[in-house]
Amino acid sequence: MNVNDYSASPGLSLDASVWFFAGQIEDTEPVRHVPVTTTPFKIGRRPDSSLSLPCGSVSKEHAIISDRDGGLWIRDLNSTNGTYVNGEKLIEEVQLQEGDIVQFATVVFRVGRQQKDSIESGTLQADMRDRTLAVVQFERLINRKSVVPFYQPIVQLGEHENPLVGYEVLGRSHVFGLRTPKEMFDTASHFGLESELSQIFRTRGIEVATQLPEHLNLFVNTHPKELMETGLIESVQELRVKNPARPITLEIHEAAVTDIKTLIRLRDSLVDLDIQLAFDDFGAGQARLLELSEVRPNYLKFDMQLVQGIYQAPASRQHLIELLVKIVNELEIIPLAEGIEYQEDHETLLQMGFQLGQGYLYGRPAAISKYADDQERFC
Repeated sequence: MNVNDYSASPGLSLDASVWFFAGQIEDTEPVRHVPVTTTPFKIGRRPDSSLSLPCGSVSKEHAIISDRDGGLWIRDLNSTNGTYVNGEKLIEEVQLQEGDIVQFATVVFRVGRQQKDSIESGTLQADMRDRTLAVVQFERLINRKSVVPFYQPIVQLGEHENPLVGYEVLGRSHVFGLRTPKEMFDTASHFGLESELSQIFRTRGIEVATQLPEHLNLFVNTHPKELMETGLIESVQELRVKNPARPITLEIHEAAVTDIKTLIRLRDSLVDLDIQLAFDDFGAGQARLLELSEVRPNYLKFDMQLVQGIYQAPASRQHLIELLVKIVNELEIIPLAEGIEYQEDHETLLQMGFQLGQGYLYGRPAAISKYADDQERFC
């Protein structure tokens, strides 16, 4: 059948709802919600297509959608790299259903329906089934290493000529449905790939950080699952081989600080690699003082719930935190307060004996472009 055999159909002029495609073409662009208001609806690389996809993998005339009895039917136009519906390559015309995942070569969209008045008022929104698309997109995140590292400053408290000591490396992405660490790790858990994703966070974070001065310490994270699997030391060893001079600190979440023997072996391996160790989110769960005394990390990061608003906290709470900080300092572990937002907290935490701080007061998590050009303000 020729493309011109299709004609616009009144079946799409529904009173209640309109079909649409939701997805991204490039990682850096916002999510597109493209309404299908007329047929034939052509998809391809040509700029005059109903849905133009300027990607080399997409054919000039890739696929076409027609309307019959109010339903959408899709047909591949002998494209080079194929059209797929829910992972199945199209051989013949098929009817689309709400929630279907449609892939044109490497570009993925979700099929949805929306109230017509929402489209006309410009308020077209994604729904919970974008989660399905996020699962499909996860392979793209892993295989293309589409993680975007973010960095948050860690500074010395008190009077210092240059208070900046380093950055915590955090992960974001531009992939639709996988923007935040929670979205990414929730999806990774469906595939059992939490460790692989965590490793990508570290690798990409240190690769991109070559734009930062080499003397600054990079605090990189782990996923608790990594301590139960093999491969953590090998992945960290690779970081050191590629970055022989960069100070690196590996953060272990407090929830993973349970097996003292495993942690001691990890610490000893890190010492051999000249990599430091930090316990993260101390106080968020059980304050594990026994493990702290036996493993002796280089840094202890106090959870923000303990330190935020400390300047106006009850005296009993202030006294408890001060005692904990004293113990940590006596163990020759550097205490670091997370989540500092106000100067009053900064001053109080300094008086309590905290040596390092991290939080919005010093800088929000941001892409490398912000901090690579912003070193002078810390000098």
